[in-house]
Parts: sequence; C-alpha cells; structure tokens
Amino acid sequence: MRLPKWISSFSLAGILVVSLCLPAFATPAQEARATLEASINQVLQELNKPGLHQVEEQKAILQRIESVIRGIFDFEELSARTVGPGWKKFTPDQKARFVDEFSDLLRETYLEKLNGYNGETVVYKGEQTSTAGDKVEVLTSVNIKGKDVPVSYRIIKKDGWVVYDMVIEGISMVQNYRSQFQDLLLKGDVEALIRQVGAKAQETRAYNKKQQITL
Repeated sequence: MRLPKWISSFSLAGILVVSLCLPAFATPAQEARATLEASINQVLQELNKPGLHQVEEQKAILQRIESVIRGIFDFEELSARTVGPGWKKFTPDQKARFVDEFSDLLRETYLEKLNGYNGETVVYKGEQTSTAGDKVEVLTSVNIKGKDVPVSYRIIKKDGWVVYDMVIEGISMVQNYRSQFQDLLLKGDVEALIRQVGAKAQETRAYNKKQQITL
C-alpha cells in the first residue's frame, strides 16, 4: 500500500531550507527558525553533492543526512502526539518499540523522496509563537513543479528546539498518521498497531531498495 500523496510534499519540503545566523538576544521564534534552518542546510549541502546518485558514495551521504534529521526531528514527541491520549496506556517497552518502528517509517518515507529533489527553494512567511514561548510554528512556502505549497514546521523547546509536526497544505502529519491508525487506536490494540507501522516501514524500505535508495 503506497503512502498518501501529500507525504511526498512533506518529505521533500522538509529538506529544503537555507541557513540563518542566530542573532544575539534572539526571540523564541528566531531561535527556533535558526535551529531549523541550520540543520536542514546541512541536508541541502549533502543533496547537492554529485555522489548522491552514485552507488559508491550514496550510502555515506544518506547516513549523514539521517544523522541531521534525527537531530532536528523529535521522533518520541512525534510518536506520542500521533498516538494521542492512548500513549499513556503504552508500556515503556511498547513505547520504545513504537518509536523505533514509527521513526523507521518516517525515515524510509523521507529517503524515498530524495531522488525528487530538483533545486526547489523555500520562501519564509513568518513565525507564530505560543504564549508561553515554548512552541513556534515556522511558516514557509515551497515551490514544487511550479506550484507553491504552504508548509509549516511546528517546533517545541526541550533541551533544544526540535520539530514535532509538519503541516502541508493544511494537513498535519501527526493528524494524518493518527487517522490512518484510528481503528487500532480505538480498539486499544497496541501490538497490532506496532506491527502495522512496522509493515508500512518494511514496504517502503523494499521500494527504496528497488530504487537503490538505501542505508
């Protein structure tokens, strides 16, 4: 089963940002945006290397990209918000296994879209900060094949600023996945949910291998 079409935009848009220097006495919005841009700019630099499409160099490049992505995306936060209120019913072991499978699914989905990069750019539209100053939503627009696609990055302050959701054309990544898992979430069948996420990750991985996009 192929993943929803909008995830293609999510995966591609998530790598298309340029760096921004963090000013002194920065506001939460400036801090969050600078953290996002600095991390994603590292990915952009890797994508622009000619070795990306050469088998002998691709693996090292993709490993560096994955390292950056794992540093900016909080997969545990993504997992908890995707599951919703039922997350507190998971055992510590189930939480760990779900995070592993879900992050693997997002990783494989991301890798699937790398070959689609064609020098697209991002235009920043502004930032919105929560009253407490611990959450920031960075508003952008990505031009993909002549179409401007609105993309918002939802970022939270923990030890540092990390992404906990993305909104593509008004569709939240977290809410989209939660709707996919809704039946199992309502049944409270945690083990079946973990298996389903793992199966989706394996399916995407198999596709990537055919396309020679692997780690």
